Amino acid sequence: MDKKTFYITTPIYYPSDKLHIGHAYCTVAADTMARFKRITGYDVMFLTGTDEHGQKIQRVAEASGASPQQYVDKIVDGIVKLWELLDISNDDFIRTTEPRHVEAVQKIFKKLYDKGDIYKGNYEGWYCTPCEAFWTEHQLADGKCPDCGREVELTREEAYFFRLSAYQDRLIKFIEESDFIQPESRKNEMLNNFLKPGLEDLCVSRTSFDWGVPVDFDEGHVVYVWVDALSNYITALGYLSEDTSKYEKYWPADVHLVGKEIVRFHTIIWPAMLMALGEPLPKKVFGHGWLILEGGKMSKSKGNVVDPVVLADRYGVDAIRYFLMREMPFGADGVFSNEALIGRINADLANDLGNLVSRTVAMVDKYFSGIIPKPSTEGEHDAELKELAVSTPRVVEEYMDKLQFSSALTEIWKLIGSTNKYIDLTMPWVLARDESKKDRLATVIYNLADCIRIISVLISPFMPNTPALIWTQLGMDHGQGTGWEDIKEFGKLPTGMKVRKGEIIFPRIEQDRPQRQNTKEEEGEAKVEEKFISIDDFAKVDLRVATVLECEKVEKSKKLLKLKLDLGEETRQVVSGISEFYSPEDLVGKQVVIVANLKPAKLMGIESQGMILAASTPGDEELTVVTLLERIANGSKIT
Repeated sequence: MDKKTFYITTPIYYPSDKLHIGHAYCTVAADTMARFKRITGYDVMFLTGTDEHGQKIQRVAEASGASPQQYVDKIVDGIVKLWELLDISNDDFIRTTEPRHVEAVQKIFKKLYDKGDIYKGNYEGWYCTPCEAFWTEHQLADGKCPDCGREVELTREEAYFFRLSAYQDRLIKFIEESDFIQPESRKNEMLNNFLKPGLEDLCVSRTSFDWGVPVDFDEGHVVYVWVDALSNYITALGYLSEDTSKYEKYWPADVHLVGKEIVRFHTIIWPAMLMALGEPLPKKVFGHGWLILEGGKMSKSKGNVVDPVVLADRYGVDAIRYFLMREMPFGADGVFSNEALIGRINADLANDLGNLVSRTVAMVDKYFSGIIPKPSTEGEHDAELKELAVSTPRVVEEYMDKLQFSSALTEIWKLIGSTNKYIDLTMPWVLARDESKKDRLATVIYNLADCIRIISVLISPFMPNTPALIWTQLGMDHGQGTGWEDIKEFGKLPTGMKVRKGEIIFPRIEQDRPQRQNTKEEEGEAKVEEKFISIDDFAKVDLRVATVLECEKVEKSKKLLKLKLDLGEETRQVVSGISEFYSPEDLVGKQVVIVANLKPAKLMGIESQGMILAASTPGDEELTVVTLLERIANGSKIT
């Protein structure tokens, strides 16, 4: 039985300069989806590439003293290397300067001309060279390009036109009756701002420059760059070539991923061209948001771009990929900052995932001489953890099919958080002291290891290098039980394997913090400060044991967590500055020590009824919350 096919594309990037992290965002998303579909059993075609023609490229090349071809060759070489660095698994890379593309575009242009959908005329209007876009007088914003806000040029030249207006009603009907454009806000924008006000015929050739696909039946004309570029999605599949087997197999595309600034071209011009050609339309165009810095959208002209090569070298490829897919909902704009990136690495990857793997491998090594034990005695908390583990793949599938990458990762991290909590609830270190509980200990340790197996597969589309590191530490040299169907069943991890403690998968990243300098007066006071307090003073401090019932981050604060604590006969709300060291999932279920008789105080407008105790090594910025070796009754007084 043939596999179901899945065809996904990125936009083909314009090689006027090196790509930035915003371009990587889209390509990583497409790669994540392609990997997910492959692991779930699809025959995938994943296409990316470069859009190399146009007046802008010609001008930039001439300014640099190179020919357009020489200029784009150098830039494209860097793009290919960037995708290799980021582990992009594209099946094809199309360049619009390749003969296979040029020849197909010429056939497409002639086919539309022969049909009467392209006709010759004269063009006079406004043209934005950076955007490669034509605009009418009423579409300009204060006399400038409505997309980028830059100057436009009045253009007058002989040109061919595509009868775009003839397809207006068909386009409106198609878009209104389908989910072709996603998210919904982009759909409304295209209908209300472009289609319903009325479409004009589109200029589809230029004579004022020559860097483009020649119109082979009319010397001096080159194909307008958007008609040239948009055709890549079918020319890469062999459309109108001698071998059309790939086209017949994969077209129509399941999804075109594009930045929101080029949704108009992909949802109006492109489907109209396909309608004119008599070809099926893509199933979906998804216009994602921008990665924004504090100064606004990343732009080479603004000089505010972030180089993904630098980030990958500094923090690791998988960490960058994880951040891009987790930090913001796909479709919405998101703010990029190094602080947010490091926060994700430390909280999610180092504290949650990395610590779970390290703790589990260490316990297998300590309690079972490094051999994955066979489970036997079931106990409290097992069923709940197993149920979550085997249901998570289904929930992840639902989110991934909607391109909700961040939500899918949130579900995976719920499983990671619950697995960490399972350690605190079952307390393997306590079970290990009692020989009669050896079987129960074996089950607990096996359940942890098998959850990690499931987690490793769930994260593989997002972080393709990390699963193999986890499998090596668990002794899974051949990736046993790592198929997608395998993780829908608990207990697929073979027993008897030898674990191997390795390097920390995601080390914490220490951020430089400015150190406050003491004044001379303060230094003098410190020297004479009393080093000791009396037993009477210490007796005034009321230390109590409490269990964390709920925990969440405080909005607009990088440091604060709000905790709901069970003190036995009462519950308390405490605000604690430990968000840089713990995520909320780390703390739920833990028993902590609270200073219970402090006067309530307000932090960020939230009342805190006590203080959590934490320890730090002198000179170290790391904080560790004080917990108990064994569980005792909530509210117990520490003396």
